[in-house]
Amino acid sequence: MSYKRIAVLTSLAMIAFAGNSLLCRAALKHTAIDAASFTAIRLTSGAVILWLIVQFQRGDQRGHGNWMSSFLLFAYAAGFSFAYVSLPTATGALLLFGAVQATMIGYGFLVGERLFKGQIIGLVLAFGGVVVLLLPGLAAPPLMGAVFMLGAGIAWGIYSIRGKGAGDPTRVTAGNFLRAVPAAIVLSVLTFDSTTLDSAGFCYAVASGALASGIGYAIWYTVVPLLKATTASTVQLSVPVIAALGGVVFLAEPITLRLVLASVAILGGIMLVIKEKEYD
Repeated sequence: MSYKRIAVLTSLAMIAFAGNSLLCRAALKHTAIDAASFTAIRLTSGAVILWLIVQFQRGDQRGHGNWMSSFLLFAYAAGFSFAYVSLPTATGALLLFGAVQATMIGYGFLVGERLFKGQIIGLVLAFGGVVVLLLPGLAAPPLMGAVFMLGAGIAWGIYSIRGKGAGDPTRVTAGNFLRAVPAAIVLSVLTFDSTTLDSAGFCYAVASGALASGIGYAIWYTVVPLLKATTASTVQLSVPVIAALGGVVFLAEPITLRLVLASVAILGGIMLVIKEKEYD
């Protein structure tokens, strides 16, 4: 695959990942759909499109997903949706990304990976950024929304760790999406009294599941084997930035000084950890 094509596909994947935040926030802020319904429709449409992709896929046939990973996928998707009931797009994407990376870095430390001086500085910087973002004040995000998003990030981080070496990533993801649908339906039944739905919200949820999630993951899993591990990690730093810009352009969300400072600290700290690991 040519360098130009790799760059284009990587960019499309990052835009898709950021698009999940934009679509979810837009749906829950500007349409009548509730968080549980958004989650169920997103996972169902994602399962359908990934199943179709797998049917035409050649190559590695290993991997069908498993119930534990599917529960983690459901926990991520549900926490993500309920967080965006109140969180601005940029804040949600930043908290999600920070929690995912912190979970994966923490796991590496627990299994014996060494932390160098630069990585320790990066972790302290990133943690300080989260503290700055969540400190009480006029610009602080809603606490419950932040808790939901941090939980979603932890679930996705563990999901990612469990997925390493499980077989073809697209096939595994398709299997996990299919297994996550029943849990999402149960959530919708349990919250039936607060269920609301309209055509616009439904379309946003389908776009999030089929396009931003299903096709986005398929594109990413196609290109990621062609990237260095550090490059694949570093390029994902663009997702919160793209989401923030999208929130400003499409949802008229403000960029506060607190958010800018927290973003620099969190993303800069994570970049330090990634770059230091490259020379381990």
